[in-house]
Formats: sequence, C-alpha cells, structure tokens
Amino acid sequence: MDTGDTTWVLIASGLVLFMHVPGLALFYGGLVSQRNVVSTLMHSFVSLLIVSVVWVLWGYSFSYGTSIGGFMGGFDYIGFKGVGPEVYGSLTIPHYLFALLQIVYVAITVAIISSGISGRISFKAWILFTILWPTVVYAPMAHMVWGGGLLAQLGELDFAGGTVVHITSGVAALVAAIMIGPRKGYTTEQKPHNVVLFLFGAATLWFGWFGFNGGSALASGSLTSLVLLNTHIAGAAAGIGWLVIEWMMRKRPTLVGTATGAIAGLVAITPAAGYVSVPSALIIGLIGAPVCYFSIYYLKAKLKYDDTLDAFGVHGMTGIWGAIATGLFASKEINPAGNGLFYGNPEQVLHQLTGVGAAILLTVVGTFVILKVISLITPLRVSEKEELVGLDVSSHAEPAYNIEEEQPYQSFEHYEVKNAH
Repeated sequence: MDTGDTTWVLIASGLVLFMHVPGLALFYGGLVSQRNVVSTLMHSFVSLLIVSVVWVLWGYSFSYGTSIGGFMGGFDYIGFKGVGPEVYGSLTIPHYLFALLQIVYVAITVAIISSGISGRISFKAWILFTILWPTVVYAPMAHMVWGGGLLAQLGELDFAGGTVVHITSGVAALVAAIMIGPRKGYTTEQKPHNVVLFLFGAATLWFGWFGFNGGSALASGSLTSLVLLNTHIAGAAAGIGWLVIEWMMRKRPTLVGTATGAIAGLVAITPAAGYVSVPSALIIGLIGAPVCYFSIYYLKAKLKYDDTLDAFGVHGMTGIWGAIATGLFASKEINPAGNGLFYGNPEQVLHQLTGVGAAILLTVVGTFVILKVISLITPLRVSEKEELVGLDVSSHAEPAYNIEEEQPYQSFEHYEVKNAH
C-alpha cells in the first residue's frame, strides 16, 4: 500500500462527491425555471443517497465481482462482503477506497439523467429509477469496461467513463425524455432562472472533474498529472470553441453557452484523458464544442424531443465523440494500453465503436424496460396541474423562493384562484 496514492484517491473521491452536490445540483438548478429548482436539486441529492446504498448492497458486486460470461459481475461482494482494508488487486490503495470511488462515479451518472426529464417526472418514479437503472444498465456496462468483462477483453479504452458514464447517462436521458413526453408549453428556447447559480455549479463541476478523471489513474504520479492537465486544456479549448461558434451563429456570446461548451470539452476528454498527449487533448476538446452545439441547436430541434437540460447533447453526443477520439489519438508513449489510428493502429477505432454501440444498445433497451416496469407501479409523469404549479410546490411543498413575483404558484389553491377565469 502506498500512502501517497491512497491520499490522492481519497481526495479524488471527495472532489467527485463535491462535483455532484453542490456542483451538478446547482448547475442544473440554475438552468430550470423558478418553479422547479428544489425538485431539480432533490433529484441530484436523492440519487446520491439511494445509489450509494444500492452500490453497497449489490451494485458494486455486479460491477466488480467474478465475471459471469463477461457481461456482469457475480455475487462476491454482496453487501460489501470481502471489501476490506487490504490492497485491491494490483493497485496500491485499500479495497475500501476503490469501492468508495466507484460509488461516487455511479451516483453522479444517475444524477445526470435527471436533467433530461426535469420539470415533469414524478418523484416516486424517480426513486424507483435510481434503484433499478444502476442495477440493470450501469453495473453491466461498468463490468464490461472496467471489471474485466467483454469490452475490456476486446481492448476498448475508456479511462474515466466516456462509455460507462457519459454515453449511458446521455442516452438514458434521451430515452426517458421521449417516453415521458415534452413539458407543457415546451419550446426549444428556454431561459435559465439564475445564471449565477448555474456558473457556480459549472465551476464546481470543472474543479471536481480533476478528481473524476484524475482519480481514475488510481495512483499519484506523472500520469495523474498529465490527466489533470489534459482535462483542464480540453475544457478550456471547448469553451473557446463554443464562444466563437455562438458569436458567429447567434451574434451574441453567452455565459451559459460558453460554460456549457467547457463542460462538453470535459466530457469529451474523459475517456481519453490518460491515453493522449496535451495537443491531442486540446483538439479533442475543441472539436467537442461544435459536436455539442449542433446537437443541442440542430439535432434536438430537428427531432423535436424535449431533453430539458440537454443531457444527450452534452453527455451523450460529446461522449460518443470522446470515445471515438480515444481510438484516434491514443498513444503508447503516454500509456502502454495501446495506440490509436494516428499512431498506426486503426483497429482501435473499431474497438471504440464497439464500445459505443454496446453502451447505446444496453442503455436504450435497459432504460426502456425499466421505465415500462415503473409505469406499471406508478405514473411516470406528474399531472398537468402539478406540472403547471411546479414540482417544488406540488411534489415537495417547498418553493425555492418565498416571493410572489419569483414563484407564480404557492399552492394548488393559489393556482385555482389565479386561473379561475
């Protein structure tokens, strides 16, 4: 066991927890209308609570237990049986710590999905979803890529979660948004209610991403240093890319757009962070900006789906680009795991495309089945009146702002009176 490696992964785990709450919660909370701030924060916070428990009881075992057909892990670690203070595998950190890092990874993945269905999913349905989705979708995907399963055996490279985290969460959000349907009065143009909260969340996400990507090195050293540098440069390049595109296309650069572009760059570099050089990271981040921009402003408008906070555009589409880019730019000079196309190994692109396809297929089928099962137990969507009042009041009796001008409806009775005529 190495105390330096252990210290770094302890810090990284805390950073990922911080990027989840408050980071992701405020990032999404600032983007929604003032009627759905508390419910959006609740989706992120509750996913952390429930997924953490699910992961201890069975999720971790299904990801990292003895392989069953290369598709999922067995029952070795049910209830964290066998997870102790000893060094984990060939690493230099305690098994406890490796398991903790995996908990915060899966928790934030589930929270990302909530952004696609914000403002209309029932809270009961969300609770059930946070139990079932990491079990049915995330655990098998994590096993196949990181737990020694089929994709790992094939040679797919995913340093910190391009396929496992971003593609699965983005695609799941899209499937859920289509199945639940668009918001009442939905239009493609929507205004965030609080840009300040949004930016604080975005900055916290960026800060936490150092732990997210850097923690996946599972050690402290030169590779981890490169991962942090690649992460930062890709985010900066994508932020600049979005700013330029938005300025050219819409004549006004916006803070929300520029910060969203930076987040897209962080998503794009996630699978490649420990396999590519700094110039390659810059290119991956820069190209991530137009991929994300056109997914949000053109693909979404063309297909007319209501992905509330663009989980599919930011995480799904940009995650796909990042996974493919790993197969282009990976270099054995950086990491002996393998070369990509630009370093003489075109086969790596095929491995990456296989991983992308597997992530999409598993997520689409798994998410569809989960939501169908939940719909047999409880409605997926709140009523029209609950949606118009806002989920803060109708689901939680807790408006974010106790000011009449900021919160149109304080109760159902208030809604009835205001809409009587």
